[in-house]
Amino acid sequence: MKSPKQRISKQEWLQTGLEILEREGVSGVRVERMARALGIAKSGFYWHFSDRQDLHGQMLEYWLHEYTEVVSGNAELMRALPKERLRLAMHMILDHDLARFDMSMRAWAGHDPKVARTVRRVWAVRLEFIRRTLAEAGFEGEDLEMRTRLFVCYHTWERTMFWKEPRSKLRRLIDRRLELLLRR
Repeated sequence: MKSPKQRISKQEWLQTGLEILEREGVSGVRVERMARALGIAKSGFYWHFSDRQDLHGQMLEYWLHEYTEVVSGNAELMRALPKERLRLAMHMILDHDLARFDMSMRAWAGHDPKVARTVRRVWAVRLEFIRRTLAEAGFEGEDLEMRTRLFVCYHTWERTMFWKEPRSKLRRLIDRRLELLLRR
């Protein structure tokens, strides 16, 4: 166990919650289970959360921010030209494993309407970011929509489908994928 003076940050609790969600589903996201994973007493939980429901709500917001808005709300990315913005976003998604919890969240959303609303919001934010970027690159209509969906679907499923591929190979394929996505 950690020393009594060592506090666990809210971010550490939330990240641990997402990791347990990924492995065990929402039923595994319990205060006792999380405290054990963090190596501390469960009383530390109540510094940050009022109850399990509060934890779940904050996990959803944390996932939205840390795994979507870090790209879609990134001011530096928005200053880049569309092609470079897409390339940088692709690298961020891969390098920081930003799609890691997508399937777990979709599974949770299947039986919780509040989670389903957040998941829909996340997909809307992602789609709008890519759609806006591709529109700036000159695409419109069905071409724009098809490319937007291809981008989001690929980056959502890449981790699931190609989990044994070395990251170095996936990184090399980014420029080729971007070339194909932007080809007229």
